Amino acid sequence: MARPALSLRNVGKVWSPEGRQTVEALRDFSLDVEPGEFVVFLGPSGCGKSTLLYMIAGLEETTSGVIEQDGMVVTEPSAERGLIFQDASLFPWLTIADNVAFGLSVQGVLPQKRKEQAESILRSVGLSDMLDKKPDELSGGMRQRAACARALAMRPKVLMMDEPFAALDVQTRAKMQDFLLQIWQDSKASIILVTHSIDEAVSLADRVVVFTARPGRVKTIVPIDLPRPRMSRDPRYHEYRDMFADLLADEVDRAFAEQEAR
Repeated sequence: MARPALSLRNVGKVWSPEGRQTVEALRDFSLDVEPGEFVVFLGPSGCGKSTLLYMIAGLEETTSGVIEQDGMVVTEPSAERGLIFQDASLFPWLTIADNVAFGLSVQGVLPQKRKEQAESILRSVGLSDMLDKKPDELSGGMRQRAACARALAMRPKVLMMDEPFAALDVQTRAKMQDFLLQIWQDSKASIILVTHSIDEAVSLADRVVVFTARPGRVKTIVPIDLPRPRMSRDPRYHEYRDMFADLLADEVDRAFAEQEAR
């Protein structure tokens, strides 16, 4: 059998801010992500979904357990693991082409080569006519496509996305979901997407990992056995939606109760 793209074993995270109450964000979290798999993290607010992404990316250390990529322990950021935030986080003073080429310049890619690669990836995400624009000249959906292009330019084996479409209107969000499926199929990368949207999870995932309320643990993992493209009118689509609503109900209540207690 092929080695998992990512392997998480008994991962835990405890925040201990100075002068404030200790918070256990994650506890004993274990998961394998296969090469080229699309995994969605679904759970209530504050359950550690984003924290786990940052640890996989190498931006945060684990308190316990281990995270491996291709059998190597994750200890620091790597170009093989890309992370896209809810805010596109583009450099406002750079053009879109220069934003996409930025990581390549850090890697030492020669100017002409990184220009060609940036233009090629921007064409693939439908932004070939935006090369010389600044981020504030683009719509929210275009900025997120540019952020995807910047991450894909590094040719990551794992692409992580932290609620990248949450701030978009319904129509743009649907378009971006279609776009994401296309770049996933083209790139062959494993994707981990954090979302609060049950519909987004059912529409996109190979598997959905449902989190408990904090401390976040695996409540259950549900494979989505629906052909793509997925139609919201399909009765099975609604069965999945109802299942996830039931799975999350108690966890959301627990999360709210904890917030009120604090």
